Amino acid sequence: MYYKFLLFDLDHTLLDFAAGEEVALTQFLEAMEVTDMASFKAYYKPMNQAMWKDLEQGKISKLDLINTRFSRAFAHFGREVDGREMALLYQKFISQQGQTFEGAVELLQELTALGYELYGATNGVTYIQENRMAHSPIQPFFKEIFISEQMGTKKPEALFYDKIAEQITGFTKERALMIGDSLTADVQGGNNAGIDTVWYNPQGLENHTSAKPTYEVSNYQELLTLLQVNQLGGEKC
Repeated sequence: MYYKFLLFDLDHTLLDFAAGEEVALTQFLEAMEVTDMASFKAYYKPMNQAMWKDLEQGKISKLDLINTRFSRAFAHFGREVDGREMALLYQKFISQQGQTFEGAVELLQELTALGYELYGATNGVTYIQENRMAHSPIQPFFKEIFISEQMGTKKPEALFYDKIAEQITGFTKERALMIGDSLTADVQGGNNAGIDTVWYNPQGLENHTSAKPTYEVSNYQELLTLLQVNQLGGEKC
């Protein structure tokens, strides 16, 4: 088997972040007695995504992101709130959301049966990601979950993968494969670290970045087929 160590991104790849965020935001806004939830969500969601992109590019710190995103959103609607207090309140709700995409459990079952070692590799807040995984059905399939906040580095930095390598017995980059939906975090991170990548692209997006995926799949069956062939061939597909 050429690949042995499968590094999975979590959100938008296995965990249905959009579904979890929708539930958590609704609960959060109810607690904050926000009446026009639709307008708040329409502003907050793209703003939050943009802030995570800024974090990937080193433009802001994780602390800035977590402690200011809600104060910025509420300020847009003319309401002043304590950003740190809001972060803790939202964390309470989002940490309980472990929704996965249909077929994720079956995919991980098959890959485990094929003998692959599965690891999570995620950018996120430790408390939130650990609790979301605890509320999900996929946690038992992973030997370990590597979270950027714990690692002191993040995707797409090569250091993130170097630290992963230090913690997995027998790990070699040649036998590792990074699987994720983000070109700028997952694929670019693999490129930076010298690790092969799978771009999970269910929406059929075009690649307008400098990131170069080794493979591209649009669904779990394509990924499973790729790895079944890889195992049988004992070399790169």
